[in-house]
Order: sequence, then structure tokens, then C-alpha cells
Amino acid sequence: MSAPIFDLESHPAHKADPAAVEADEAHLVKVRDALDWHVADLRSRLAAEFEQGGGAWQGAVEREQTVQYLGRRLRALERYGAELCLGRFTTDDGGAVYIGRLGLTDAQGARLLYDWRSGAAEPFFGATAAHPMGVVTRRRFRWRGGRIVDHWDEAVNGTAVADDAALDDDSALLASLGESRTTRMRDVLATIQSDQDAIVRADSSGVLVVDGGPGTGKTVVALHRAAFLNYSDARLRAQGGKVLVVGPHRPYLEFIADVLPSLGEESVQTCTYRDLVVEGADAVPEEQEAVRLKADLDLAIDAAVRLYEEPPTDSLVVDAGETEVRIVAPDWAEAFEAPTGELPHNAAREEVWTALLDIVARAVLGEDLDDHEDADEFDAYGLSVTSRAAEIRRAAGRDQGLRDALGKAWPILDPQEVVGDLLSVPAYLRMCAPWLTPDQVASLQRDEPARWTDGDLPVLDAARARIGDPHEPARKARQRAARAAERARMDDVVADLVDQDDSEMGVMSMLRGQDLMSVLDTDEGGPGLGDLSGPFAHVIVDEAQELTDGQWRSLMRRCPSGSFTVVGDRAQARAGFPEAWEDRLSRVGLTKVRRVPLTVNYRTPEEVMAEAAPVIQAVLPDANVPVSVRAGGHPVVHGSRADLDGIVDGWLQENSRGVACVIGDPAYAPRPRVSSLSPALAKGLEFDLVVLVDPAAFGDDVAGAVDRYVAMTRSTSRLVVLDA
Repeated sequence: MSAPIFDLESHPAHKADPAAVEADEAHLVKVRDALDWHVADLRSRLAAEFEQGGGAWQGAVEREQTVQYLGRRLRALERYGAELCLGRFTTDDGGAVYIGRLGLTDAQGARLLYDWRSGAAEPFFGATAAHPMGVVTRRRFRWRGGRIVDHWDEAVNGTAVADDAALDDDSALLASLGESRTTRMRDVLATIQSDQDAIVRADSSGVLVVDGGPGTGKTVVALHRAAFLNYSDARLRAQGGKVLVVGPHRPYLEFIADVLPSLGEESVQTCTYRDLVVEGADAVPEEQEAVRLKADLDLAIDAAVRLYEEPPTDSLVVDAGETEVRIVAPDWAEAFEAPTGELPHNAAREEVWTALLDIVARAVLGEDLDDHEDADEFDAYGLSVTSRAAEIRRAAGRDQGLRDALGKAWPILDPQEVVGDLLSVPAYLRMCAPWLTPDQVASLQRDEPARWTDGDLPVLDAARARIGDPHEPARKARQRAARAAERARMDDVVADLVDQDDSEMGVMSMLRGQDLMSVLDTDEGGPGLGDLSGPFAHVIVDEAQELTDGQWRSLMRRCPSGSFTVVGDRAQARAGFPEAWEDRLSRVGLTKVRRVPLTVNYRTPEEVMAEAAPVIQAVLPDANVPVSVRAGGHPVVHGSRADLDGIVDGWLQENSRGVACVIGDPAYAPRPRVSSLSPALAKGLEFDLVVLVDPAAFGDDVAGAVDRYVAMTRSTSRLVVLDA
């Protein structure tokens, strides 16, 4: 007989009584048996897929998708086993509904666990005494090593509950909050509160702003919302379903790395803003004033590029093969107006070139150019017939004078060079950004234009979107030449096959040229900006109060639907945030905005918040300071920098678990379980012990106060403040 699921011998009698968990034990044994069956089945199906050959292209793609799905499912089941079950609730009719990280059925298809993201699971998270949603009691499980080591019951609808229920009210939440932290965000799915769950399940249309102070669970809500929307939102699925989470820095991404997989989600992408731009990996920090001036510099890119899209006014004689054609100013203007849609500059150049060749052909053949377009006609063998118009275009395309003239009037541009010129040629910047004063223009100039900074990234991103890949035209030209050579080769092959075909039905004559063209003309394209170029159906932005207008426009280009979850705290904006969220977002074009406040601090103990609140309120009296839900039992300790090593060593000796962070001392070397970070890189993280070193050195302005406030509120248990 296999080991029991529950291990409660050390708990009070009302919890350890086998009768209190008998029904759950029986159900979870079924879950464990079903898991064994599913794991074996998935392994078998994966083995069968790997044994199959690649097959045709379509079959290979479908096989790869199947393998990925089966692999994700298998990894999730093997990772958690029976611990997939979060808990259950009982209903008015006496039934019990069990909730899991994933949905699960037995081998016969009977439902054992409902996926936490499903509608059936919503009462487990959302039911309250005011809105019981048909729930009588709710039971949450705590697992360790594949066994349940504790459970908590809550009466939801206020009616009488079974005598064997161990009612604990908020104990599950408080027990979770009191646990030691690790280098990864802890798992809180089983203790998501009803106000947080309402945000997680909110509609994805427009912009949802989750506005909350430190410790209110903003990041938790954001990540659970990402998993929920990717799983259940029909609007997102209709747009391809891609969800992106943008965090403030690399330590944040490492901290949250386990969360989405633990929620049953592996396809949501995560990144920092730096990751969105090629130059972000090497960009260096910049003074706040320069970043402020560059916040709208991305708007200068269109004007900068349009200077390279001016049609010539001089006439030009072009060799069209059978005659010569003079291209005059109106012809140039017509060709330069040919690009349609939102094509980048470099890609639009090809449409300008095509329009010029059409103008030449029309000049030779007259306005009835279409009468000479017989490229869709075929000879007796189904091979394409070259049109007269095509011959004229080909001849004009070889004219070096025409090519040189277009190269000067509509050159291939490099995004980096355009931005570099703006930052090194004052007259160019003044012309393209007339809102800047002469002194501001001078302050942005630098000797090394390609030494990119954080403030340059939105400008570079806008330039790349407006200009495109400078290598794309040459790559497409090579592809066209290769296709033309392959087309000619295939024409010869088909002609030879037709000549040798002696079948009664002339089977080879069915190899129509047009069929071959449809294959040969397939353009696989080339390297773009990678997966982070979008488009995304929904974007979630954490620590969003720090984004500049230019950064917001970068994100909006990647999410044309305007579907965002914006997570932040105005009081934690280093550059200040005097306006309302609605005003801030409408300035960049996001107007359909809903704001939901979070006001309860689940992370930071009362003792710490009592010292942190005055720090931020001194510079921002209306700061959204949340109310702590618990006391930590440890007063804030003050000392001097000389105490640093002793404090950290003593804490490590007293605590075999947990993590600490020294904030404000760049010279302090990190070691196991002890990080050393700046306030900016500590944002979004949490530690059992925070040692704040020389907070006065952060400065007396808003940025300094925010840095002190952020650093202090990273603590989940103890805070030590050391003066210089």
C-alpha cells in the first residue's frame, strides 16, 4: 500500500484527526493514480512521435507542435505530482470541488482537478462572506515532499459548517507570509486573495492599471494575470495569444523565473526594456536630465528620415532598351509617393524603385501598359512567357544613372548612423527636434555618438522601426536572383520532361509553370528583430512608473491592440510622477484606462513601514502608503557602517534559511544567501533581512527619498539602517 497523502501527526487533534481529511485522502489517492497513468501515457506518446520520420513540411510542423505540447504537459505533471492540488471548496449541495495548478481527469475522463484558471475554479479564489458564490467552506493545503503537512479551513457563507472543519480564517495567508524567502519568488497561488484574483481575471481590453504601494502583491497579480490571460482570454487567442511581461531589470527576471512555470504556463515571454533593443545589452546609465530630454527624441526620427526621402528636381535620361526615356520632376514625385501602408524606409525604397520602372515602361508603351502585362500567359507546355513590359523594366533597371540617382535621393539608411548623427550634428538635431532649446541641443551632443546610453534606447528603437533593416534590400535582391535562376532551371527541367513524356494522358504536361512559380516565389524572409519585436496580443509592464514616453511608444508599437496591464506605484518613481495614471498614459495615446488600487501590504511588517512611510511622505505627502497586514516582531535596528559585517554574520549564524541583502554599499561583496544591490536593482525583490547602508548618501531630492523608501520596504522581517 502506498504512503498516505496527509502527514499531520504533529498538529492539533482537530487537524490530525483522520476523519477530518478522510474524503480528501481518498480523492488525492485518485489524483496520484491518475497522474501515474497520464505520465506513462505522455511518455509513450512522445516516444511514438520521436520514432516518426520528419515527413513533409506541414507534417513536420504539426509534429513539432505536438511534441512541444506533450513535453510541456509532462514536465508540469512530473514537477508537481499530487502537489498539483491547491485545495478544495464545498458547495451548498454538499459537493466538493478540487482545484489544481492544471486540470486533471482520470483514465475514464472523470474530472479530478479543475485548472485554477478555469471558470469552475473562480469561487476558490474569489468567494468572500459578502459574495460566497455558492461556497460553504474553503480548504487550502500546504505540501512538502509530496505530502500535505498542514491545511486551513475557512467558513465562507456564514452558515453552519461540519463539526470536523478546522476553521482558521486567514491563517493560511499569514503562515505563508511568515515563511523564509529564497532567491526566487515564493509560490502564492494557493493564497491569492479575492481582490487580487478579481484583477487577475479582469477583461484584457484597453489598459488596466494596478496601482499599489510596496508589498501589495502587484508583481504576483501581474504574473498570475499573464498566465490566466494566455490560457483563457478569447480576445487574446484571436490575436495570436502572445503575451509579454516586461520587468525592470535582470535580477527581477531571475527572481520570478519559477513563477509562470509553476502556474502551468511556459509560453509567456519575459524581458526587460533593455532586451527589446539590440543595443540594450551594452547601454550605459545616463544622467536623469539627459534621459528627460531624450524622452521625446524618438519623435524626431520621422523628420530625420524624411530628409532622406526628398524627390529630385533634376531630369534624367534612362536607357529603356529599345529607346530612351526622360524622367522629370513630376515623375520622381509620383514614384516617391508610391509606398503604401507603414513600410519602413528601406523596405519602401523597393516600391519607389518599382514605381520608377513602371513610369519608364509606361512612357515607352503608353497609358495602356496593362495590355502588355502578359506574365500570366503560358505557352503550350505551361511555361511562363516574358512580357514586353518586363523587358523594358529589366533594361531600365540596369541603367546605372537611374540607380545612382535613387541611391542619392532615397538611400539605404542605418538606424544607428541616423541616431548617431542626431547626437553629433547640432544643426541636424535642431532641424528634427525644434522643441529643444539651443542649450539643450548642445547638452545632448557627444564625441562618441555610438556609445549608447539608456536614454538612447527608445530613440534607436524608433529609428529601427521607421528605417528597417539596412541589409534587407540586398538580401531580397539576392533572393530574387536565386529564385530567377531556379525558375530558369526548373523551366528547362519541365520542358525536358514534357519532351520525353510518351504517356497517353501527357501527365508531364500537367506540371504547370504557375504551380512551380507558387513554390519558387516563396520568400522565407530574413532575420528581423527577434521574437521581442512582436506583435503581442497583451503586454504586462511591472514597475511601470519608471517608463519614459519614448519607452511607452516602443511598447505600443509591439502591442497594436493597446491591451496592457500596467503595474506600478507613483510614489516609487525616481524621476517623480506628479500626474494621475490616466493623464500619464493618455499623453502617449493610451486612453481606455481603468485603475484598480491595492492598499494592503502583505510583505513589509508594521515596524518597518512605520519608519519607511515618513521617508516618502516627506517629499510626496499624497504617496499611496499601504497598510501592513501583520507585525514582524522585530524593531528596526540603527547602527553605524562599522557594524555591517557583524550584523550579517550574526544573522547568518542565527538563520539557516532565508536571504539577506545589503543595499547602498557597492563595495560589499555578495556571498551565499546575501546579495549586494543598489536601490534600483532591488526594486521588485524581497529579503528576510535588509541592511541599508548610509541612506543619507542617496540625496535629498525625490530620487533619493524614493531610493530609501524602496530599499527599506524590501524587508519581509528585519531592517537594519547603518549610517556612515
